[in-house]
Amino acid sequence: MHAYIVLSLLTGARTEEMRALTWDHVDLKGAPYDDPPRPPSIEVWRSVRECGDTKTRKSRRTLRLPERCVDALTDHLAHQEIARTTAGDRWRHHNLVFCTSIGTELDAANVRRAFRRVVDLTPGLNAADWTPRELRHSFVSLLSAKGVSIEQISQLVGHKSTQVTETVYRHELRPVLTEGAEAMNEILPRNR
Repeated sequence: MHAYIVLSLLTGARTEEMRALTWDHVDLKGAPYDDPPRPPSIEVWRSVRECGDTKTRKSRRTLRLPERCVDALTDHLAHQEIARTTAGDRWRHHNLVFCTSIGTELDAANVRRAFRRVVDLTPGLNAADWTPRELRHSFVSLLSAKGVSIEQISQLVGHKSTQVTETVYRHELRPVLTEGAEAMNEILPRNR
């Protein structure tokens, strides 16, 4: 679950997009010497929805991978190679990034169950309050708290508009609204 959690939290991909991700849609090296350079990325072009397509046309996107994702996916690929060797003839080659121990597709229950085990081992978290989908909410909230525009966040998560991003996904991380005081401190600084 390590790579799954890291990729979900740091890219904001939907759980159904993560389960459909194949290695041929993952570029761990990029092309740093191209003009312009191409960073490591994932192509979020499919999902496990009935038609195999993403939720909307705007949901089709290619996302640059943060360095932690590259590291996690590199380690994950090495572990998957060991699983493939261990499974031998039982391995089903679907080229999935996230799969069962024999290479078959994960269903939503597999992911929820594995995620719950991780949350149960994490001090301060209640498994009843956390699902894999919360990682997407956390992605949006963390970027918002960092000052990334809602339009950019909406594009990153593949929303048609900013409305859903703002009303459903973005949660204020700071319990105290600080923007007004910060702006006023700059406009009318304290006399020292």
